[in-house]
Amino acid sequence: MTALARSKIGPHALRAGVAAAALAVSAAAGAAATITIVNGDPAGVGFNDATPVAPVGGNAGLTLGAQRLNAFQAAASKWGATLTSSVTIRVLATWEALSCNASSAVLGSAGATQVYRDFTGAPHGGTWYGKAQTSKLYGADPDPSTADLRARFNVNLGNAGCLTGTFWYLGLDGNHGSNIDLVTVLTHEFAHGLGFQTYTNGSTGAQISGFPSVWDWYLTDSTSGKLWKDMSDAERAASSLKNGKLVWAGSTVNTALGGVLQAGTPLLTVSTPASVAGVYAVGTASFGPALGSPGVTGEVMPLTGAAGSNQLLACEALNAANKAAVMGKIALIDRGTCGFTVKVKNAQVAGALGVIIADNAAGSPPPGLGGTDATIVIPAVRITQADGATLKAALATRSRTRSGLFANLGLNMAVRAGADPAGRMLMYAPNPYQGGSSVSHFDVSAFPNQLMEPSINGDLTHEVTPPNDLSFPLLQDIGW
Repeated sequence: MTALARSKIGPHALRAGVAAAALAVSAAAGAAATITIVNGDPAGVGFNDATPVAPVGGNAGLTLGAQRLNAFQAAASKWGATLTSSVTIRVLATWEALSCNASSAVLGSAGATQVYRDFTGAPHGGTWYGKAQTSKLYGADPDPSTADLRARFNVNLGNAGCLTGTFWYLGLDGNHGSNIDLVTVLTHEFAHGLGFQTYTNGSTGAQISGFPSVWDWYLTDSTSGKLWKDMSDAERAASSLKNGKLVWAGSTVNTALGGVLQAGTPLLTVSTPASVAGVYAVGTASFGPALGSPGVTGEVMPLTGAAGSNQLLACEALNAANKAAVMGKIALIDRGTCGFTVKVKNAQVAGALGVIIADNAAGSPPPGLGGTDATIVIPAVRITQADGATLKAALATRSRTRSGLFANLGLNMAVRAGADPAGRMLMYAPNPYQGGSSVSHFDVSAFPNQLMEPSINGDLTHEVTPPNDLSFPLLQDIGW
């Protein structure tokens, strides 16, 4: 077996784990895989905290440490009952003071401790696999002295100065209220350690020693049709920033998503001219009517005026020329100077059917439009600066070609929420790149919300399989 170890833990944490590794708990008897939680905490900390607590939400532990361990056990049991492996999966876990402030906090992290390639049983040669998956495929633990996953969780959550007042919910029933459900977070993080992550550097595109991660066999850039394994470093780095264009090629996920994801996703769908026809991601508005189906269809018209003027930006009542331009049409307006509700209301008063606001700063996906105005009755969306430039360039040729730009603002029922028009799962690819989040998660457009999106949503269950969730189908695609 050719192997390269890439540790995700520092030597100090590893030594603490080895010294305190006497306590371990396993997944329920009869599970398809056994996952043990190895307690790496020192006396009196984390799992060893003897603070008395009352049972909560099916968690019968009578100390804080025992309840934490029970929550870990619940997440381990969920994955243990779902996966198949003859080799015990070990999770070295500790509770630590992670980065936080009064309004935000790092909840925790987990990942594979090592990656391996070219072992007997590997589905793809010259390809990196995480340690737990390597053990499953190889049929033995390649390094019994090292845990398969390393997990750290924030011991200070909810205390003053650390997402103050928002605590871990240690119950097992999902009734977390305004607190953060620990079992959900654990189930998410364990998935990363089991293989729901790329080992290729998404920011630079560099592969470990020039060999692809197993993810590189399934990540596809829909603009080029290339898999990541077939790209250069520069192409991978560029692909990691293509919101809405980085998709999963695995057949298990893409077959299952039709029974999981909602039909219909908010989009700007341009029908003509052919040069810019297609779907464009949108940020929806907190005011006005929600996008629906069939939505609003019309010709898209820009405003005219001096650069930066209130007329061009719709920050004042539209003049006669702009009224004539947008009446009965969808107004294309630049972001800037005044609030979104002001722009949309001025367009509405002028007779517009809807509004598209083009961002004035680079980045994707386009954020939503904030604001409140109960008198707004037309739909409005935001598109990226780049997409705005694309539409403006097409509109600039309108007078020469005598053809209009027609679009629909609404739920595109042909596209599932979280998939691309070809029915492939979208992966998270914001611009700018977000270390620790980009590429190794499902896109945030997925609905119902999925466990493996980059942010934990309050409506998640503890499920990892269809019809609720697509986490396990992805692991199946990579060889679990």
